[in-house]
Amino acid sequence: MSALVDQAEPQQRRRVEIAPMIVLIVLAGTVVWLWWSGMAEEILAYSDDISYLAVQHLELVAWAGGLAILVAVPVGIVLSRPAFRFISEAVMQIFNIGSTVPTLAILALSMTLLGIGTVPAVFGLWAATLLPIVRNTYAGLRAVPPHLVEAATGMGMTPRQVLWRVELPNALFVIFGGIRTALAICVGSAPLVFLIGAGGLGELIFTGISLDELPMMMAGAIPTAMIAVLVDFVFGQVQYYLVPRGINPLR
Repeated sequence: MSALVDQAEPQQRRRVEIAPMIVLIVLAGTVVWLWWSGMAEEILAYSDDISYLAVQHLELVAWAGGLAILVAVPVGIVLSRPAFRFISEAVMQIFNIGSTVPTLAILALSMTLLGIGTVPAVFGLWAATLLPIVRNTYAGLRAVPPHLVEAATGMGMTPRQVLWRVELPNALFVIFGGIRTALAICVGSAPLVFLIGAGGLGELIFTGISLDELPMMMAGAIPTAMIAVLVDFVFGQVQYYLVPRGINPLR
């Protein structure tokens, strides 16, 4: 078993090293195509709009993603406790509504309840972002080897100490995986909030579609993709350095 783990780790490291190279190649190819087609100058004409709307986009993602982390991680921890495991799947199905119902429908319902603007947008993105974090937190804690919990209990640790010193550090890599997935969903769904008056880069995307202006649409789509890559990269680095060596399969 240890030999298989030793073989798997270099492969995972290789994937981590190759992924940024692929992203850079795709971005470089996109930039070359834009300059060659002459569209780059037309896109840069929207530079002021891009910078202003990108800040709005990031604020929406920060609010929705931050609130999702604050709610979903504690819920996942509670559901993983022995006293609540019998209701865990039922509760998980409630959070699953945010993923199965289309984001646009969630935003429409949010607008019906909360009006137009930032508040319903943050609520809708928050609802669509919860499930991956809850699911990964729950799965990561359940996957902690029982013998580690038994050893910690045998050493005299209280259940709270076992959770903070043994279970959470061992589950941290999986929890971060859920957070990265959730934030990617949040960034990708955020352009839709323009439809309920919350701004963001969706303003350029949907206005460009309505006016059949490809440069305007690209002026919103390209920064959205770059924000998604940047957010995932930042949290990937946090995951890499925060998860202890020996638990982190990438180190």
